[in-house]
Amino acid sequence: MTIKICDVAFEPFSEIQTFQNALALNGKFGATSIFIGTMRDFNDGDDVQAMMLEHYDGMTQKQLTKMVTTTKSKWQILDFLIVHRIGEILPNEPIVLVAVWSAHRNEAFEACRYLMEELKANAPFWKLEKLATNQNRWVSKF
Repeated sequence: MTIKICDVAFEPFSEIQTFQNALALNGKFGATSIFIGTMRDFNDGDDVQAMMLEHYDGMTQKQLTKMVTTTKSKWQILDFLIVHRIGEILPNEPIVLVAVWSAHRNEAFEACRYLMEELKANAPFWKLEKLATNQNRWVSKF
C-alpha cells in the first residue's frame, strides 16, 4: 500500500507498471481499477493557464492514512497506489493517480471510486488557479 506525494510531473502508466511489477500478488488479483485525474485548461467559464497545488504534509498524511484505513475496512483489496501531485501544474499534466488491485472487479471499482471521492472532498490540498487574465483565484472545492 503506497501513497506518494510528488512535486514533479509523473507518468501514471509507468507508475502503475512499476508498482504492479513489484507486487507479490501474481495470480492473486483479478481486477485493477485505475483513475487518473488530469489538469484541464478551463474552470468555471475561465481559461486556466496553470495551477499551484499546496498541502500541509502532516495534515495530509493523517487524512490519507484515515482514508486508507476506512477503505481497507470496507473492501477486500489486495493493494493500492495513490500518487498525488503538488506544486505548479500545467494543463494536460496528471494531478492524481488512484489504482486498486483486488480479486474481484466490484471491490476494485468501489474502493477506487471511494478513495478518489475522499481525496477530492476531504484531503487537505489547496488549489490556486492562474487565469489567462493574469489573475489568481483559490478554488474552494475541487
